[in-house]
Amino acid sequence: MPFSKFNFKPGINTEITPYSNEGGWVDGDKIRFRLGFPEKIGGWAKTSLNSFLGACRSLHPWVSLSGDKYIGVGTNLKFYVETGATYYDITPIRETTTAGEITFSATSGSSIITVTDNSHGAVAGDFVTFSDAVSLGGNITADVLNQEYEIISVPTGNSYTIQARQANTSIDQITEDGQIVDTPVEADASDTGNGGSSTIGEYQINTGLDTAISGSGWGASTWSRGTWGSEASTTVTGAQLRLYDQDNFGEDLLFNVHDGNIYYWDSSLGTETRAVSLDSLSGASDTPTVARKILVSDRDRHIIAFGCDAVGNTGVQDPLLIRFSDQASLTDWTPTLENTAGDLRLGSGSEIVTAVETRQQIMVFTDTTLYAMQFLGPPFTFGVQGVSENITIASPKSAVAVDDSVYWMGESEFYMFGGSVQRIPCTVKDSVFNDFNYSQSLKVTAALNSSHSEVWWFYPSASSENNDKYVVFNYLENSWYYGTLSRTAWIDHGIHEYPIAAGNDGYLYNHENGFDDGSTSPPTAINSFVTSAPMDLGDGEHFVFIKRLLPDVSFRNSTEPAPVLDIKTRVRNKSSGSFLKETESSVSESTEYVNLRLRGRQMSVNVSSDQTGTSWRLGTLRYDLRPDGRR
Repeated sequence: MPFSKFNFKPGINTEITPYSNEGGWVDGDKIRFRLGFPEKIGGWAKTSLNSFLGACRSLHPWVSLSGDKYIGVGTNLKFYVETGATYYDITPIRETTTAGEITFSATSGSSIITVTDNSHGAVAGDFVTFSDAVSLGGNITADVLNQEYEIISVPTGNSYTIQARQANTSIDQITEDGQIVDTPVEADASDTGNGGSSTIGEYQINTGLDTAISGSGWGASTWSRGTWGSEASTTVTGAQLRLYDQDNFGEDLLFNVHDGNIYYWDSSLGTETRAVSLDSLSGASDTPTVARKILVSDRDRHIIAFGCDAVGNTGVQDPLLIRFSDQASLTDWTPTLENTAGDLRLGSGSEIVTAVETRQQIMVFTDTTLYAMQFLGPPFTFGVQGVSENITIASPKSAVAVDDSVYWMGESEFYMFGGSVQRIPCTVKDSVFNDFNYSQSLKVTAALNSSHSEVWWFYPSASSENNDKYVVFNYLENSWYYGTLSRTAWIDHGIHEYPIAAGNDGYLYNHENGFDDGSTSPPTAINSFVTSAPMDLGDGEHFVFIKRLLPDVSFRNSTEPAPVLDIKTRVRNKSSGSFLKETESSVSESTEYVNLRLRGRQMSVNVSSDQTGTSWRLGTLRYDLRPDGRR
């Protein structure tokens, strides 16, 4: 029998039985398919050694008129602008106290300081910056007090606690696991003062949760949220998973807290300035103060707020209302005959989930219906048309535009819109949705990797509360594959050389950069593999002797001087059960052949690599097969 070529079908298929998938792949990790053949994905490296606080679930890149590159970074604790490998805290201030409203009290031998401020509105985890305080008399000096603090606990609506730390230590100093470094200062017996009568506190907007909470009841809200024993809705301050939406308005940034206020950051004022609420700008007229999502229409430069409050009903959110500003205006939201400001209300569904802008239109998702929103011009400005009903969407971040198409993850399947809505046949659907933490589905994030014609979805598996797995659809080759990787937000390459993703460790990563895992120092190997379904040898009735393997591999661009790929060949005697014997061979690009000496009726192949600096591509494997009888 001559050498037999084994050409496998592209993509991973777990929807049918392994035997029915003969000639296909059934498992893999950290691999993709190019022109039908598997290869290892690119590596990742930290964009800088600096890091951020909290879990990032929103990234947005843009360029200023002076050519400065920015990334908006929204986390559950802070909002940053990253530029020049540095994170600048631009988290808005929700309240600044009047001098004298804040007092401090300390206990000798403890670093915990109790702060009294009537109706402070803070929750545990919030941040406050004190100024103009004076020494408490001992170790708790004015310099110790006059800095930024994270609020540790909120025992009452009129008090909270902080932990005193050494003066001039930044709150953004964090350890490898993303936690604030504690440099505590303990009070002594002389710390009997109250901080003086001039103390001012600047409270940043309330932080949000990193874990979604569903339902209501004890623990779902803040202290003193109702009568004793009453239920607590999760729609109160700080009780929802923190999500942001962002878009640039020219060289400036607009962003909003999911179901919260809209904020504006003026890049011309510099990175030391904080964002301010849109309704605080000079000339603001009927600006929304609560919205599910905002975006700037690229075609006509209207700011559009989705699921917002109506004109004349400030602060009362209408989950199906869409409002838009006057053209090219930040502040004019009052509809008149002389401008193009206005509103629309959708008629299907109970709430707007998200909106995605394509080249030609804006696709608006409610919980049941997909709408197409288009610019019409005066006097109507925008119009909406229902596209499809009875659709689902997993999260506000689970849809992504690819030119004029939109791809998204639903509650139990995948969809695309390219003129009409289609369900995408997925060859790994059960593997994804049978191992899925639906209580944390709001964390699902879609990612476009256009260089490889891929849409990725990062999602939490059933045993995890954080995104720890991914599934990929290659829309050019119509193939699926999956794996394990923890990412919470993503932006495609374009403004920046590489795609950039946020990890759970407080760092941003350049993806498709090198071949290794750059989350460690030094970088470690990416363990990649792909496993084939079992294949009959001959007609499956006779035993076949496998004498040799002729590998076909490429290690193009590898930095490892002697890269190798492990190819494991396994055999068994029947179409079920475990494999009885296997031979693992390390092959290089110069390997001519590998002696095997295996005998069986069925064969499976596993290809893997755990070597640093190695990029690999698999071609067509050839095996020397020889009949070996029926017994």
